[in-house]
Amino acid sequence: MKPNDKNADLPKEQRPFRVLIISGSGRRQYNCPGVDGKSRTLMLRMAEMLPKDWEIDYEDLGNVYGRAKIQSCNACVSTSMALCVWPCNCYGKGSWVEKDLLWEMDMYARLDMADAWAIIGPINWYSSSSNLKLLFDRLVCMNGGNPDENLIDHKDPEKAMALEHTELWKEISVNHLEGRTAAFFCYGDEGGDEMDENNVPEILQHKSYFDGAAEPFKNERDAYAPLVWQCRYGGVEVPDNLWAHATSGKGKKYSDNQAEDMILENEFMKTFQIWVNNFEEFVQSKGKVTPGKWRAYGFKASTNLWKEAKTGIRSWMLRFGITPENSSPEKQKQLGLNMDSTLRPEKSEGEKLRE
Repeated sequence: MKPNDKNADLPKEQRPFRVLIISGSGRRQYNCPGVDGKSRTLMLRMAEMLPKDWEIDYEDLGNVYGRAKIQSCNACVSTSMALCVWPCNCYGKGSWVEKDLLWEMDMYARLDMADAWAIIGPINWYSSSSNLKLLFDRLVCMNGGNPDENLIDHKDPEKAMALEHTELWKEISVNHLEGRTAAFFCYGDEGGDEMDENNVPEILQHKSYFDGAAEPFKNERDAYAPLVWQCRYGGVEVPDNLWAHATSGKGKKYSDNQAEDMILENEFMKTFQIWVNNFEEFVQSKGKVTPGKWRAYGFKASTNLWKEAKTGIRSWMLRFGITPENSSPEKQKQLGLNMDSTLRPEKSEGEKLRE
């Protein structure tokens, strides 16, 4: 069933199940490299396999020329958890300056509306794809993020630091997507045909640099462990049997290991089929999720022209070395920790020596 966002207003007893399937490969046929990734094929296959009375929402995060990109996380949490706003207000929809794919696709609302998420993606250099990593970095706001930016004048770090020490903060800092289910299916090729009998890259000249027996994961699914544990940290349930891995194209050249080759690999597709079946069974038995108090669905961003202007004024004052009283930049300046707080920053001792 195609998703109907209006159903998100209904009591959970009256609305259908809703799941969100995400394809995490960066490859798309409309862009370099001119071929869709395997995760897109698996995403579309899964959408067909799930119950017909479920709302099936899906999204491909692959790169397309001219399309907005997922902007990186600015690590507001490291300044203050209260500075990290739910949903993320570092960026917004329709921006001409920093166009953000998550906001353009309403991903925060779609994650909120879903009872469960299914994330499918490749293993790229012992980790998830950069697009999936960007997505989950930006989802830090679901883990206790500030649901009311007015309390910090949109993005005032000093007010956020102060808020974090109040009783009010203890009440409003909650896991906004808690109770949902997330499932992860990752796949790899174990080096294609690049490895020798000792699991060392054949073209490597300095073979002593690479210990083939010490590759980091005994279980390849652990390449997605950071994403899984972020979900669990915020109360998004990831059962062990919904965290799976399969290998395709082992011993083959990359050019011989495309989606059309993958679907002919019986063992790989059987593993995927079991994962989808486990997902359906678990989501059905668990039941629909009650949304949190502060929803991304239906969220309307405030008009913050003056507040954003104040943030801009603050940044320009810092460029002239004018720091807010008792602020972290002021303390760092006094301790000589930051020499970039003026238009003409002083050179470090290392830079002077190099001259």
